[in-house]
Amino acid sequence: MNKTKEIWIGGFALFSLFFGAGNLILPPNLGAKAGADWWIVVLGFIITGIAIPILAIFAHAKLQGTLYDFGKKVSPLFSTVFCFLIYIIAFAIPSPRTAAVTHEMAIQPFFDSPAIVTSIIYFILVFLFAINRSKIISLIGKFLTPIIVLILLIIIGIAIFSSPGNSTPSTFKTPFVDGILEGYQTFDAIAGVVVGAVIIISLNYSNHNTFKEKRKLIRKAGFIAGTGLLLIYGGLILSGTLFSSTFAENASRTEVLTSLSTQTLGNLGTTFLSVLVALACFTTAVGIVTGTADYIKGICNNSKKAYIITAAIASVIGIIVGSYQVDFIITLAVPSLMFLYPITIILILLNLFPDKYASKTVFRAVVLVTFLFSIPDFLIFIPGSESFAVYLKNLIPLGKFSLGWVIPACLVFVGVNLISKKIQ
Repeated sequence: MNKTKEIWIGGFALFSLFFGAGNLILPPNLGAKAGADWWIVVLGFIITGIAIPILAIFAHAKLQGTLYDFGKKVSPLFSTVFCFLIYIIAFAIPSPRTAAVTHEMAIQPFFDSPAIVTSIIYFILVFLFAINRSKIISLIGKFLTPIIVLILLIIIGIAIFSSPGNSTPSTFKTPFVDGILEGYQTFDAIAGVVVGAVIIISLNYSNHNTFKEKRKLIRKAGFIAGTGLLLIYGGLILSGTLFSSTFAENASRTEVLTSLSTQTLGNLGTTFLSVLVALACFTTAVGIVTGTADYIKGICNNSKKAYIITAAIASVIGIIVGSYQVDFIITLAVPSLMFLYPITIILILLNLFPDKYASKTVFRAVVLVTFLFSIPDFLIFIPGSESFAVYLKNLIPLGKFSLGWVIPACLVFVGVNLISKKIQ
């Protein structure tokens, strides 16, 4: 295949693997609440919704291994546990959430069928795509992503040029921080370390065998995906702001998106949105299930049987959890995000640094500090420990914004590097 063509197909595939349920329903709702501060929210959302995930792809380009390689400098045991938690959460929450969103926004408006039926059909198709492993990037990059992007650009374009122009006042006290934290809900930092491995393994099915050639292809594909995400996220947030005066006061995330599509695309809005939701969600679910199955296959001596069994188990769990409502799944996700997201972000960033600045000692110290200072954000969701968690959060700089781990991690990174340099 022509290299340029392969880069674009890889970039489109990455975009589509990232762009799932959360990526679709979160930005318009952010814009609806942000008012004139929409651009500040965009800046915050970019950090956790675009920059970190794409940096994860760049880290994969550097490592060209598996998710295990992200944490192996801390210790083999840590990396094994980290991988286990990431993959369990990935196919237990964000993957099923795609089925729930598909049911609520693409099936329920047309058919009076139970969510479990949608979930069963949905994950049977996900499983079929996953077991056709070698064709995934081509199928998604060539066919599914262009349709998704086209529908999104139509909605954004019409919204910008036909909006009422009267945005509501911002409801955010700290729009930049709110943008960062809402970016957590995309799960894209986790998706970055999971689907990045899918891209690596997919390239192994092609004729590109050199480390340098793969790294170049992955980086360029990541840049294309990141640019696409930036344009779409920014456009959807702006669209939500421009139409904010038309939404119901307590409209849910899915209701805001549905209203936006109906107002921009008219009577066909619901139909277009249904196709968009189904495609965007489906590609993400395929990426997660495939990434999980790839990892298990790798630790089982490349056993094809292990791959199929893992894909089947992930699909069954997807069927069960995906039959619940979207808001319930989002609420369920928050504690795990507060616990794992900071560590995932730190591992992504550390793996991008040259080895002389990211020794085993640096990895261990920074990850440990990140974990310790993330505990209050996790404790606040455990019944009976809320008051203690709030007390701890108030003691830590940026703690009240659920970012208390940021400054300590940076200080330890710099401090350990300076000490190591003096010892040498």
